[in-house]
Amino acid sequence: MKAVLEKLGQNPRQSLKLFLRGFGLFIAGALAIMLGYFTEPLWQIPGLLLLIPGAVMAAIGYLGIFSNRLLNIFNRTQVRKDLFK
Repeated sequence: MKAVLEKLGQNPRQSLKLFLRGFGLFIAGALAIMLGYFTEPLWQIPGLLLLIPGAVMAAIGYLGIFSNRLLNIFNRTQVRKDLFK
């Protein structure tokens, strides 16, 4: 499990960039879907085409950020256990 966390959380800055780009695409897709709901329904198609990859990118980026934080917590508790031996 620790090896998987190390692989996913090896570069938190890149994960944050990926998360923000994915979140931006998700918001743009959601706005296009809303625009299509209130005006021309054809706006919903590009909205869906932006929404799905945006959600996937944001999820992968968030998983990397979360893995890095969780790995830091595990390493911190390991150091504290070594201090009390």
